[in-house]
Amino acid sequence: MVINGERVPFSGEKNILSVVRKAGIDLPTLCYYSELSVYGSCRMCMVEDQRGNIITACSTPPKNGMEIKTNTPRLKKYRKNILRLYLASHNRECTTCPRNTTCKLQDLAIRFGIEEIKFDKTDKAWKDEYKIDNSSPSITRDPNKCIQCGDCVRMCNETQNVGAIDFALRGYELKVCPAFDMPLAETECVNCGQCAAVCPTGAVTIKNDVPSVWKAIYDDKKRVVAQIAPAVRVALGEEFGISKGENVMPLIVAAMRKIGFDEIYDTSFSADLTVIEETNEFLGKLESGAKLPLFTSCCPAWVSYVEEKHPELMPQVSTCKSPQQMFGSVIKAYAKDKYQDDEKETIVVSVMPCTAKKAEAGRAEFVTEGSKDVDIVLTTKGLADMIYESGIVFKELEPEALDMPFGMYSGAGLIFGVTGGVTEAVIRKVIKDKSHASINNVKFCGARGMEGIKEFDLPLEDGETVLKIAVVSGLGNAEQLIRKMEAGEAFYHFIEVMACPGGCIGGAGQPFGLRNTKRLRAESIYASDKQTQLRHADENPVIPDLYNTLLKDRTHELLHVHYHK
Repeated sequence: MVINGERVPFSGEKNILSVVRKAGIDLPTLCYYSELSVYGSCRMCMVEDQRGNIITACSTPPKNGMEIKTNTPRLKKYRKNILRLYLASHNRECTTCPRNTTCKLQDLAIRFGIEEIKFDKTDKAWKDEYKIDNSSPSITRDPNKCIQCGDCVRMCNETQNVGAIDFALRGYELKVCPAFDMPLAETECVNCGQCAAVCPTGAVTIKNDVPSVWKAIYDDKKRVVAQIAPAVRVALGEEFGISKGENVMPLIVAAMRKIGFDEIYDTSFSADLTVIEETNEFLGKLESGAKLPLFTSCCPAWVSYVEEKHPELMPQVSTCKSPQQMFGSVIKAYAKDKYQDDEKETIVVSVMPCTAKKAEAGRAEFVTEGSKDVDIVLTTKGLADMIYESGIVFKELEPEALDMPFGMYSGAGLIFGVTGGVTEAVIRKVIKDKSHASINNVKFCGARGMEGIKEFDLPLEDGETVLKIAVVSGLGNAEQLIRKMEAGEAFYHFIEVMACPGGCIGGAGQPFGLRNTKRLRAESIYASDKQTQLRHADENPVIPDLYNTLLKDRTHELLHVHYHK
């Protein structure tokens, strides 16, 4: 192709946009994501061909010999007018918007020098015609900031197969909303938050629980205990200009101590507990001839999906609590014993890559003696906001270590942050218990990789047992696998499901990243796993002592759950 007079080779690019960006030109878009289907509604990526035709770069395939221009006076005029039209019907209270400084519409308005809006303000944006939907425990919908780009609709319908939101009405009245404009909490929404991850404006944002955390920290009658999920350490640094995927856990601990958290632990510890309990449950079902497959239960969005779409499969979902909830129940029971003479109330704050964890923490099944096992859930970006607000210069912090005893963890617990990590951790224990094989071979079993569906066989050394295993990320992929099983085309013994593409490293609470960013985060987690001295969950020296004391008569109560219909 010839782009702005320069010859640019292409091979395999599916659209002109990819070729243009390959040539080092950042063509603007509002509705395009390479991991979603092409919609072509925003018209910002228009280019001009040799005949003077205006074409959209995102929806037009490249052709050999094609000549295009990306920055003609006509294109510049069109783009500016398109932005002015968007802004005319947009709530422009940017300074109080959760997406301020990270809004693509705002970025483009600055980039193209939009200093005035030549069109009258429309009634839709300036008369509060649309109410803000705060019904969800995880996300907030503000239709007044929606630009009808369709990103959230395609993510919810195509990638996640949930269908909680879609386009309604026509023409000027067109809007994105749940069916019959119901509150989001009354729909089949599973709280995965992927709609918020791809929204270019502030129309769909993550619930902000930062004020609740500050309130707890400032209360002298409260002891604020934090747990940090494995995926957070390889993403938070991106918010502060650190290389993508770099493990910044020691800096996170240092920042949280400066903020005022009393105790700081790692959710990888309770992930070790999950590995032990889930492996025992799996082997028990395998040996007893119980109905298989066993589905993992670590992902609350997946659990909600099963409840909504496939309630018949709930008996096959593991009874193990997620690592977040295991940690909450254990730490509260531990604090109750340790601080018997202390009148302070223990408040558990989770720092998670996931928005569905907010909904999970509020479920009735996770309330013990009138107290929530996990009180507040912060996302990775929520913690970044607290660090910014505190004036902490993150890059200049001195690294600090986690508190003990729950700062101890194995590599098996750590890799929970990546798709396939739960499966690999369970396989490590199964092989150790059943085959005594080398752990070095496990990473080649088929669990690793960013593919949405991974299927493989795992022969055990007894020569008789071959485990059929599947690893899925993205709920649409999970639905494909379920339909395959229903049709009798496949059988599995064990299935791991994570709602977010790529697993927790791609959670909606993380700084937004496409496939390459997720790959870098995954590589960092696996590198940290390789550097740990403990590779098996049951090698964690704190675990046996916990089973002999706190969990002795309360293992099922504190580590397992039965969901209500």
